[in-house]
Amino acid sequence: MPNKKVEVNSEIGKLIRVITHRPDEGIGRISPKHAEELLFDDIVYLPKMQEEHDVFTEVLKSFVGEENVLEVEKLVLEALSHNKEKKSKLLEKVAIYEELPIRDRELLASLSNEELTDTLISGYCVSKDVILFDPIPNFIFTRDIAVTVNDHVIVTKAAKQARHRENLLTRMIFWAHPYFESLHESGKVINLNDIDAFPPSNRGEQVSIEGGDMMTAHPDYLLIGCSERTTAYAIDLLKKELFNKGVIKNVVQINIPSDRSCMHIDTLFTQINLNDVVAYKPFIVDGNGSSVIVHRKDGTQTNFASVKDFFLEELNPKTRFILSGKGESPYQEREQWTDGCNLVALKPGVAITYDRNVKTEEAFQEAGYDTIHALDYLEKVKSGEINPATLENTIIHLPSGELSRARGGSHCMTCPIERKPI
Repeated sequence: MPNKKVEVNSEIGKLIRVITHRPDEGIGRISPKHAEELLFDDIVYLPKMQEEHDVFTEVLKSFVGEENVLEVEKLVLEALSHNKEKKSKLLEKVAIYEELPIRDRELLASLSNEELTDTLISGYCVSKDVILFDPIPNFIFTRDIAVTVNDHVIVTKAAKQARHRENLLTRMIFWAHPYFESLHESGKVINLNDIDAFPPSNRGEQVSIEGGDMMTAHPDYLLIGCSERTTAYAIDLLKKELFNKGVIKNVVQINIPSDRSCMHIDTLFTQINLNDVVAYKPFIVDGNGSSVIVHRKDGTQTNFASVKDFFLEELNPKTRFILSGKGESPYQEREQWTDGCNLVALKPGVAITYDRNVKTEEAFQEAGYDTIHALDYLEKVKSGEINPATLENTIIHLPSGELSRARGGSHCMTCPIERKPI
């Protein structure tokens, strides 16, 4: 296990360590009838999806090293193996939530840690040929499970019940895994699922915040989308906790429409360089249906009519917005839907996107970026023609025939836990 450090204070600092999850066998059991219920927009061809995700992780490994791309399944296994008492408590919570009869509880308790991990994630127990749970297909979107803000980790709370088991597994990782155990013990894990610290309001307002709605844009600024999946009430509770702990100075509430097409703020914009933000023009630049409130630690507030105004006036007056679909309809709508705005930066000016967003690729090229397909990139790294350490101003395009159908891009599929400070 690598050096136990957790620190993220920007969206673009050189990536050092990241959590991902390869699409698991449970995704292959999603039926058309249950796809919407499980928050997937379509059924996918799993082998091809895994192949595309493997290309994605190979690109990540070329920058950060294989040992620094942490697989969720391995983290769960190591957490279960590390602490028997905490493992028992996890199984109890899973049994209660899934309403398991005694026979199934006994079955889970009898499994090896390896098979238990696979069963908890995929829902299927291979040795007994038994389906115990629904799949948790959204586990591939590790951005949503937790967010690192400076030297703290926020374990999120999903809006939909379909994501509850992945939340239990995430909590196990940050509670019991040897990499994160000391972080938890030092009070630097903020668990939004703690109902005493983050209770529903007396008027029934719920706590839900997903990681795609959170961006540590600067050591002093945490951006949180108020969206289909994240409530204003939850933002209010979290900002008070962050201010009390001295984690951040400003919490920026970005109000966006409560709509599936823009479920999180990272479907509408992501930062890829010191001065460059990839953005969906109608909401982010024009401000249609969106607004920004900056909540400051001293209790004051500042309002902005658009995300563009906020970036230019508060964060960086040199900010340039590169528009998905070149800001032209119908391409901007099509390519925002297939995550043309959803990129993860590997370092300033180098980021990963999907290959299907061709108009957005033209926008990158017009903005001065080189573009390269991930397979070509990997070949050139292997041959020595490209050195990831010296690569600059380049957008790497992933194969995306199946991955894009799950409604999440490279930003969604990464949970950075360490970046180099800018």
